[in-house]
Amino acid sequence: MMFGLRNFSGAFAAILLVSSSLSGLAIASTNTQSQKIAQSQVETVDSQPHPVFKAILPRLRQKIKIRLLLPKFIPESDGANPVYAIVENATLRKYDILLGFSPDCTGGTACRLGVVTAEAITRKTPKLTGKRVVLAKGIKGYFVDSTCGANCSDATLTWRLQGVQYTVGLKAGDRASLIKMANSAINP
Repeated sequence: MMFGLRNFSGAFAAILLVSSSLSGLAIASTNTQSQKIAQSQVETVDSQPHPVFKAILPRLRQKIKIRLLLPKFIPESDGANPVYAIVENATLRKYDILLGFSPDCTGGTACRLGVVTAEAITRKTPKLTGKRVVLAKGIKGYFVDSTCGANCSDATLTWRLQGVQYTVGLKAGDRASLIKMANSAINP
């Protein structure tokens, strides 16, 4: 009788797991295998970056050897003006992506939204500065506010993870938007 009950509970957990994946939820069971399956399904679905990066992903994956972290959230990307991701630089240990409102934006003030960058940390990498903030997974980030004169600079949020320094920046951006953007890159 005990053997039959175990088989029934395992089958029931599998049914719950399958049905939960349809609604985007993962239900943990006492079966370790079910937990691993649920976790991998959630990571696969949720690990996609924002759609603006779709066109540049093949080029980045081909060129870089550092971990690619791209945000799922980009402010102002759901409005009437489309946002474009433009690779400014991509090497084995670094990438610089410009976010702009036109596909041929070169960083000029009228078309610029912000940046997403990453670079492998070396002994020459400067110490992080700015206002310390806590990001997803307890990661320490550093916020630097924009300055405005004739034009406004990017406000930036920089953090380090597994030997790489990541930065997200928004022209005249606010701290809350940058934290949300960074967390969307950190969380799978």
